[in-house]
Amino acid sequence: MIDKQKLDKILKKVEKPARYIGMEQNSVQKDLEEMYVKFAFSFPDVYEVGMSHLGMHILYNLINNEDDFACERVFAPWVDMEEEMRDIGLPLFTLESKEEVINFDILGFTLQYEMSYTNILNILDLSNIPLLSKDRDENYPIIIAGGPCAYNPEPLADFIDFFVIGEGEEVVLEVLNLYKEHKANYIKDIFLEDVAKIEGIYVPKFYDVSYNDDGTLKSMKANRKGIKEKIKKRIIKNIDTMFSPEKMIVPYIETVHDRVSMELFRGCTHGCRFCQAGMIYRPIREKSVDRLMELADKLVESTGYENISLSSLSSCDYTNLRILISMLMDKYEDRKVGVSLPSLRLDSFSIDVLKEIEKVRKTGLTFAPEAGSQRLRDVINKGVSEEDLINAVSYAFKEGWSRIKLYFMIGLPTETDEDVLGIKDLAYLVRDLFFNRPKEERLGNFSVSASASCFVPKPFTPFQWVGQNSVDEFMRKIYLVKNSIKDNKVKFNYHDATLSYLEAIFARGDRKLSKLLLKAWEKGCKYDGWSEYFKYDLWIEAMEETDTDGEFYALRDRDTQELFPWDFIDIGVSKKYLLREYKKAMAGETTNDCRLGCTGCGIPDCVMRGESVGN
Repeated sequence: MIDKQKLDKILKKVEKPARYIGMEQNSVQKDLEEMYVKFAFSFPDVYEVGMSHLGMHILYNLINNEDDFACERVFAPWVDMEEEMRDIGLPLFTLESKEEVINFDILGFTLQYEMSYTNILNILDLSNIPLLSKDRDENYPIIIAGGPCAYNPEPLADFIDFFVIGEGEEVVLEVLNLYKEHKANYIKDIFLEDVAKIEGIYVPKFYDVSYNDDGTLKSMKANRKGIKEKIKKRIIKNIDTMFSPEKMIVPYIETVHDRVSMELFRGCTHGCRFCQAGMIYRPIREKSVDRLMELADKLVESTGYENISLSSLSSCDYTNLRILISMLMDKYEDRKVGVSLPSLRLDSFSIDVLKEIEKVRKTGLTFAPEAGSQRLRDVINKGVSEEDLINAVSYAFKEGWSRIKLYFMIGLPTETDEDVLGIKDLAYLVRDLFFNRPKEERLGNFSVSASASCFVPKPFTPFQWVGQNSVDEFMRKIYLVKNSIKDNKVKFNYHDATLSYLEAIFARGDRKLSKLLLKAWEKGCKYDGWSEYFKYDLWIEAMEETDTDGEFYALRDRDTQELFPWDFIDIGVSKKYLLREYKKAMAGETTNDCRLGCTGCGIPDCVMRGESVGN
């Protein structure tokens, strides 16, 4: 356990000491001396971000429900806290027991964003744990990682002992039970050999990679007997009966999402070609209304939150959404507990749903057309039209909403300047729809904001073969939109193109990037996702010093025959299907929502599968 006098001393000096004290409502305190396996769960970002992640709440409560296991939390300390810790030699600790992270059996990271990778190295260093897997023996925790970015684990292969590919609710307990069996006579290499036999587990050291002369991947082969050549993702077949937390930790300070979060379903049927989540989380699996009502009752009671967020990749597609929201509003309206949907697809916009939600409170509405023209929306298979936007926004204005947010991407495949300027055109269309209404019907202070992110090609999408725009091209397109907007009621926001460039490097990178990541961290890179701490010049220096060609990873179009660093992972969706979707995108052809007929993606035992393959 750390020196609490030292901790008390530095907590008086930092900006938000509540980030580090623990003891929140619904947190779990166990006697670590009585536990067979001690698991430290790390979200490699600041407390407020990590505490808003539903997956953390699920695994935290799941593990702590077991008598023999303890799960405690550790986040990346903010820069002021880190400085104080390093000054007095205070190692990183968990929130619950204030135990040093190095004294846990397993340290697990969730990989939600590529630009959090330097924070992972920083957390290891603050914990006095060697960064490289090869330098850690039985005296150090096993380091594991999972989450969406683990679907291309190779850039972190030198640092992580093993990865969990897929959904973690079942496999994490299998891993902990296996460790429990090994603990009395623990030998790291033997444990890794056994854990590699669990479906969904990838141990990088058990694979050798080789490269072609042009730098592309030549082969990836298991280097010992009994190691699988293909890693199949883990999937929860029935999310209605799986573990779902009935309590959530309630922080003392404001976080990104101060609300009850309930997962309606997993998967998505729309097939947007830029969306990795829509592919890796297939097939679609829904929770029942009865189960959700039961969870809502327990979560509202245990947290005291006044908002229930219904989360999923496309929440309006939940089969019984209107029934669920009506039941929730009937039950909680008198208690002023509101219901919110994180984002709304224009084509599934429900008037009845909005009428129910607005009974408690109105907030701004968010829509994601993604592209400025119908041609480009067809390329990305977004499946929404300008008419959908007109209908949705017109109803919203009629019912009293006046603040609209529109989300777009810049740099999508086949994009032209006309498509880019369509972002301004759609924002102006929304403005005109408001001000063309009779004066007495213009309620509230109107604003429309258009936000544009820079397209990043991701593994396991039809666009994994597509090169990203250069930073200069991104900026040219961004200013094309920015300079075209002349109305102060229309706001335009955009993401940092240099950050998106680095994201693309790691999203489509290989094992050689471990050297770049280590060098960037050594130069002081951390909190790269935070604009005030992102140091692009240091990343460029690190690329030069490690002889890393960023354009090779981010900007290069990939040959359809190229072996990808992530091809050893089986997500269920076939590469043949992704390639077919890529070719359809280039031809501007759309594919139907697979709720309307199976599109032949390859997912086994999918409830959407029929006798015929859709278009």
